[in-house]
Amino acid sequence: MAEENSGVAEKTAPNTAVPLSDNKQNSNNNNRRPNNNRKPNPNQNRGNGEKTGNKPAGNKPNNNKNRNRHRRQPTPVDENLRAFVTKNQEAHKQRLNPHYKLDLNSTAKVRITPLGGLGEIGGNIAVFETDKEAILVDVGMSFPDEDMHGVDILVPDFTYLREIKHKIVGVVITHAHEDHIGAMPYLYKEMQFPIFGTSLPLAMIGNKFDEHHMKEYRKYFNPIEKRQMIKIGNDFQVEWMHMTHSIIDSSSIAITTDAGTIIHTGDFKIDYTPVDGYTADLHRLAYYGDKGVLCLMSDSTNSYNTVPTGSELSVGPALDRVFSRAEGRILLSTFSSNIHRVQQAIQYGIKYGRKVCVIGRSMERNIEIAMQYDYVRFPKNIFIDADEVARMNDKEVLIVTTGSQGEANSALFRMSIGEHRHIKIKPTDLIVLSSRAIPGNEGSISGMLNHLQRAGAKVTHDKDIHVSGHASMEEQKLMLRLVNPKFFLPIHGEYNHVTKHKETGMMCGVPERNILLMTDGEQIEVAPKYMRKVKTVKTGKTYIDNQNNHQIEDDIVLDRQKLATDGIVMMVVEVSEQNSKMLDKPKVTTFGIVADKQDKAFAKEMEDVLEIFLTNIKPGLIENSRALENDLRQVVRKHIFRKMKKYPLIVPHVLVH
Repeated sequence: MAEENSGVAEKTAPNTAVPLSDNKQNSNNNNRRPNNNRKPNPNQNRGNGEKTGNKPAGNKPNNNKNRNRHRRQPTPVDENLRAFVTKNQEAHKQRLNPHYKLDLNSTAKVRITPLGGLGEIGGNIAVFETDKEAILVDVGMSFPDEDMHGVDILVPDFTYLREIKHKIVGVVITHAHEDHIGAMPYLYKEMQFPIFGTSLPLAMIGNKFDEHHMKEYRKYFNPIEKRQMIKIGNDFQVEWMHMTHSIIDSSSIAITTDAGTIIHTGDFKIDYTPVDGYTADLHRLAYYGDKGVLCLMSDSTNSYNTVPTGSELSVGPALDRVFSRAEGRILLSTFSSNIHRVQQAIQYGIKYGRKVCVIGRSMERNIEIAMQYDYVRFPKNIFIDADEVARMNDKEVLIVTTGSQGEANSALFRMSIGEHRHIKIKPTDLIVLSSRAIPGNEGSISGMLNHLQRAGAKVTHDKDIHVSGHASMEEQKLMLRLVNPKFFLPIHGEYNHVTKHKETGMMCGVPERNILLMTDGEQIEVAPKYMRKVKTVKTGKTYIDNQNNHQIEDDIVLDRQKLATDGIVMMVVEVSEQNSKMLDKPKVTTFGIVADKQDKAFAKEMEDVLEIFLTNIKPGLIENSRALENDLRQVVRKHIFRKMKKYPLIVPHVLVH
């Protein structure tokens, strides 16, 4: 290497020596004939480094010796320093390449099967499975689309869990958001396993069990201590690491198996100044990253956001400014689970001499639990009931309520349309929406804002009074660098979110071949030497009616969709058994097909269709009422489609005499 460096110096030396030599020669000429007042001669030849003046070019002195004399010699190489450069480069390889930290001789493997949470926002549930045992991470719910009429929530399809029920040794909970624990009662009505988690998620699951009259299932609770390894079954060791998010007591988890350690971040952001002072446990994540991590599963929800997610503490000054200008009542609406947001709002309410009225079942329940378990502390005399608000001065009232997403049954929505029992919106009210619109809820939020503003209230929903609970691209990079996984599985989000997160993973050194984009139901097998898709299991959603907490069958939802889009036709037909002729005019009733004034004309049209059908009826069909109704349904459906391009729900009833 020393010889090579010397060669490089020799090649470059003439280029650097030329100007040095010329400069020195010019300097000598100036010393011989100093005359600062002499004007420059425009006829002088300054090109190609030639001397100026009247001397012929042939008399130019030879400068080769000068060049060689002043050439800079190469810096000597310290072989000891060079050796340590090599050692440090090897240390970087060992530090940054997890390949060196895993047991490549191990034949152990673990299978990961998401049953919800991919291709969607919410409904998070994943199965981690060895040959003999399995654990679940979170059992969450999601919200229905607009065309799922009468459906309040969606829970995952538990078909695969029924198949491996004998292998499941526990349920691991990362945090207490509905999209991570909301489906627990529906799972436990059918099958039960030990539940492991921190205190707040278990307390909120306990409330759900109470609502569903399942108090006895609290016996499955196993509260854990963070940073302590818990053995679940024989094949899994799980450690909870504190993580900052938009709900308190959130965790990332490290799942250690014979195949290696898998880090599941749960929902997270990196908040360096959280309200309670409990920062994310980056030290523990780095500890696992230094030991060697087989696979990272990380939250992708905010993967397009290039700006670091703001601290929850940054909302406080904005709330202070808003509260200081309020001249009447303040109605603040936010996510009921964001206890720290509510805590800050209450603190500023107290600062400006206001009593606090909490309205909304979920908001009341969450604040009550947070106070019961000492996550937050407030004097009880600051709270008032909803029926006391009317008797107080408007400037002395802060109402904290649910409904920031414009939900039709929420407290704020009922206030906006004047249907709340105790609170009526006034022109002097200030409505503070401290939240962002969940995709799909924009229309309902806009409708609620229209109602509030028609009532005269002032509405503020500035971006300064809300911050996200999910990691931006920069925080995702930090997670990837701390954990330094061999394999990477982006989770939690729609397909475009996990695709963007994949790009971030590649930027942070994870090879593209070591990243897979999963969808619900795809089973991924991970081992120290490989990661691959092995099969697909049945997955989907179960529809739930929240009024009675019962499942709605798929065909009911399909019928409702058909009713909403295509209408319904009901008909009663009396037919003679002897000659297959109608005994009376058919009674036809329609909804969503034709206007009321056209019912008679439509009934006459159906009468003609039925007469043609009965004239050409198959022999013996009249005795089979079910087959007769099916054929009649097909005939009527085809006729209506030809005429109206609709496929209505058709309900025929044939009476044979």
